[in-house]
Amino acid sequence: MPANSEISPAEAAKLMDQLTAIVAHASALILKVSPASGHKLKADQSPVTAADEASEAEILKGLARLLPGVPVISEEMSGRVAPPKLDGSFILVDPLDGTREFIAGRDEYTVNVAIVTGGTPIAGIVSAPKQHKVWRGIVGRGAERLRMLADGADQPQAIRTRRWPAAQGVAVVSRSHLDPATEAFVAKLGPVARNESGSAIKFCRVAEGAADVYPRFGPTCEWDVAAGHAVVTAAGGIVTDHGGAPLKFGDAAGKFRVPAFIAWGDPDKAKSVRS
Repeated sequence: MPANSEISPAEAAKLMDQLTAIVAHASALILKVSPASGHKLKADQSPVTAADEASEAEILKGLARLLPGVPVISEEMSGRVAPPKLDGSFILVDPLDGTREFIAGRDEYTVNVAIVTGGTPIAGIVSAPKQHKVWRGIVGRGAERLRMLADGADQPQAIRTRRWPAAQGVAVVSRSHLDPATEAFVAKLGPVARNESGSAIKFCRVAEGAADVYPRFGPTCEWDVAAGHAVVTAAGGIVTDHGGAPLKFGDAAGKFRVPAFIAWGDPDKAKSVRS
């Protein structure tokens, strides 16, 4: 596939099982690494482990075989090489989102892969290796949850976001990066239960209707957000910046940073909060 070509939702649908298999293989490699095996600190003082590196190598190998010529932006690779030219579609990869959760022995870390076309995630896969689950979605074609196997996934179950509950909503927030601005936003939503966790699993909770909103007002990176963004959108929700505008992906000049975002299960609730 030429590097400047666009991947359509229909083409993404044909690729989804193959991409899921790549993610499943990477997830299996992560499970072979002990959280007690140690870690290094990157320049930004975030940790990286052998599991991050093994997962990334497996995903990059699989993508090179499946989508030759399509640019790939991956978290661990991003600091080592100059970003490719992003004229068409590209792939965003977080080979292990929630490395702190992995090191702590929790089950909330994920593997995230997204297809971005026209600056917008059109398809995404989020796997939780230790939970043996996969959430995936194609915008305009729906989202589903699957049980992860060694070479892929099975038992697909369609998922959708839910309308904001009349009694009490549920907000999922970051355990490691919760800040006062996010706290203040949640407090303004009325009766809301809060669930803390790590990684892109929070997007998946919104997508499957187990939670209603995932706000993060602290900065993060595109590879942390893109796959979950696609899954939530495919399931009927929306993801915006803190002012309600769409997010734009592929900002190489800005080092692929996302200043803030809010994932909503119910778009009508999002509109009412902004109005």
